[in-house]
Amino acid sequence: MPLAYWCVLIAALWPLAIVSYAKAGGGDNHHPRDDAARLSGVRRRAYAAHFNAYESFPFFAVAVVVAVTQGANPAMIDMLAVIYLLLRILHAVLYVADLAALRSVVFLFALLVNIAIFVLPVFR
Repeated sequence: MPLAYWCVLIAALWPLAIVSYAKAGGGDNHHPRDDAARLSGVRRRAYAAHFNAYESFPFFAVAVVVAVTQGANPAMIDMLAVIYLLLRILHAVLYVADLAALRSVVFLFALLVNIAIFVLPVFR
């Protein structure tokens, strides 16, 4: 199985790690969305980063599947998938740290890497 597929699995689970941090310390599991509305500061930003990770995931997953199934260079797909995953992790860290401008730059780089994965089959 390509390394890129493992990156897809990690990217799918990453939002759960972020939200675990956001909600650390307890809360009311009967009304978890109400708890989220009461978050502030670092935990609120972590919760927002969790949603952003979910929002970016479908394009990444589709890009990897398209690249693999359309015969793109497997080593290039794997390398770009790892770079994308690292950028998305960095994005969440910057989100939590409230470094908005740098976070936006990292978001853009991750998006460009994702586009590169998607169009890789054109260059085979």
